[in-house]
Amino acid sequence: MTNYIEMYRYCDGAIYKFYLVEDEAAVRYRRQDKNIWIIRHPDYGWVIWDETDNSLMSRPWDTPITKQGDQPPQGDWVSKKEKNSFVYKLRYGCKID
Repeated sequence: MTNYIEMYRYCDGAIYKFYLVEDEAAVRYRRQDKNIWIIRHPDYGWVIWDETDNSLMSRPWDTPITKQGDQPPQGDWVSKKEKNSFVYKLRYGCKID
């Protein structure tokens, strides 16, 4: 299993890293600098979720929930926060031993 995920923002090249957190409840990834998570939501599938605001921030653009596996799907994701929207590429980082 990959230990981290990168979200690459197309418009400016910003990269956000999310690190694997495994517990008894679920597999999820936490952003390194904020309380923002990549989780599997029961209604939306894999999403980026802001724990502080309890809000949906991003989701896969072209991978329906029925085609999503045990890990967040690689490829384009779209985000929305207030009036801003961005397109990101989710890509897996290297496994850390």
